[in-house]
Amino acid sequence: QVQLVESGGGLVQAGGSLRLSCVASGSFFRIYAMGWYRQAPGKQRELVATITTRGSTNYADSVKGRFTISRDNAKNTVYLQMNSLKPEDTALYSCNCNAYDYDSQITKNYWGQGTQVTVSS
Repeated sequence: QVQLVESGGGLVQAGGSLRLSCVASGSFFRIYAMGWYRQAPGKQRELVATITTRGSTNYADSVKGRFTISRDNAKNTVYLQMNSLKPEDTALYSCNCNAYDYDSQITKNYWGQGTQVTVSS
């Protein structure tokens, strides 16, 4: 089992910045990729950004140029630097990781509880 804990969310004004962090922990696992997703009230969850252990990144068009995802493989941690925040960025941001679990001997996705980001206009 893999546990993900997010932090860094909060209330900011439009144009401000936030830095989200997600730490993965558990028994024995190997992470292949991690990413951030978000879900606003009444809307479906959408991908924000992903990063592999090799460093390859992918971003949603709506956040390109404003958000930057990075990771520290040694710490099993992924970050999301969010700049030039807009009210439309308001959502619950959840961390996801694709990892191999040695207990179950399978690769699957794990989710954190999420951290709230609210951007005021």
